[in-house]
Amino acid sequence: MLAKGLIVAGVLAASAACAATPQLSAMPDVAGPFAPAPARVALGRQVFFDTRLSEPAGTSCASCHDPRQGFAGNHGSRIGVALGSRPDLVGKRNVPSALYAAYIPPLFFYQDDDAPAPTPFGGLFTDGRVDTVAELARHPLLDPLEMHNRSEADIARKLRTAPYADGFKRAFGPDVFATTASSLAALGAAMDAFLQSREMAPFSSRYDAWVQGRAHLSPQELRGLKLFKDPDRGNCASCHKFNETSSNPARSLFTDFGYDAIAVPRNRAIPANRDPRHFDEGLCATGRAKGWRDSGQWCGYFRTPSLRNVAARQRYMHNGVFSNLRDVVAFYATRAIEPERWYKDGRLFDDVAPRHQGNVNVATMPYNRRKGMRPALDDADIDAIVAFLRTLTDAPFEASAAADGAGVYSATKEGKR
Repeated sequence: MLAKGLIVAGVLAASAACAATPQLSAMPDVAGPFAPAPARVALGRQVFFDTRLSEPAGTSCASCHDPRQGFAGNHGSRIGVALGSRPDLVGKRNVPSALYAAYIPPLFFYQDDDAPAPTPFGGLFTDGRVDTVAELARHPLLDPLEMHNRSEADIARKLRTAPYADGFKRAFGPDVFATTASSLAALGAAMDAFLQSREMAPFSSRYDAWVQGRAHLSPQELRGLKLFKDPDRGNCASCHKFNETSSNPARSLFTDFGYDAIAVPRNRAIPANRDPRHFDEGLCATGRAKGWRDSGQWCGYFRTPSLRNVAARQRYMHNGVFSNLRDVVAFYATRAIEPERWYKDGRLFDDVAPRHQGNVNVATMPYNRRKGMRPALDDADIDAIVAFLRTLTDAPFEASAAADGAGVYSATKEGKR
């Protein structure tokens, strides 16, 4: 069930021990329900939308995690990765949605009965490099390609002079700004509270209403759901897990928080990719930083995102290479049998370093098919899965999903590009 890629048995156990990363004997239960303090939620929201916290000013967390796009986005970029606070620089990865982020567990390893070795789950960012929101908040604020603050002291100074500074003193005590460390700790706690708020986990999709008996799905959407679950067809649910028998929507996050190496095509529009020697290594860079032995076995692995509100996003995959949802599903269905459709110049798995291409998942359905075979999903099947995925859109983001959908389906009619 959770075997991903070609894993060398026994190696990860030593790696995890070296890294002091938890190994769990059972999968953790779904987090929540959350009950963040309202005052902290309000502060976190103000921080999230504060354009003063970048250098130069003008870029907030919400500039990239745009509420109109399901709290994902690109800050005006058209190449699949977001613009930073300086318009001459862009990021290296597509911006993930901040919705439902509070449910992501810290990085851990789990030994499933069907897997030859423990496998990784959880961790924030698509490479799992931090475990807490407090840690996460520092990264974009200090990254020169994102919000470009020069130091934590600069961030603390901006917080002390922010319009909501008195709110921080009321919520965290009068000495909250006494040190840089205390200022950043309060910032992280406020952001953590905001991510736990109902706004960031609305569970208001048509799918949620259907599970609770308050809505109906169309025949095409129900067909898409069936294909999504079918291990011999879409096999989407093997990683994008959900529980349609539970009325608790938190049990259907449409991810197992695990990692996979699926080798999406290289996004040649990303400036860093102009160097043919540059590859985004994903989880193995995290492992190297944490001191894992043989971290190279995880190069090309990225954490499986939640599919909630996937139809509201502008770009897809960790490198933003796809601009519509139908292409994503078609890639999964045909990567193995029509590689020339996805990889330029005959370079198979062109966004994974040649020495790590053995990590790419060629073992699970539908990646285990061979060139020229009949696809596991035909065009009508792909359309049905896309229709089902649109039912995962929460009510506040339906307009964005509908606008994107018009482009997807017009493309479909023009020849299933």
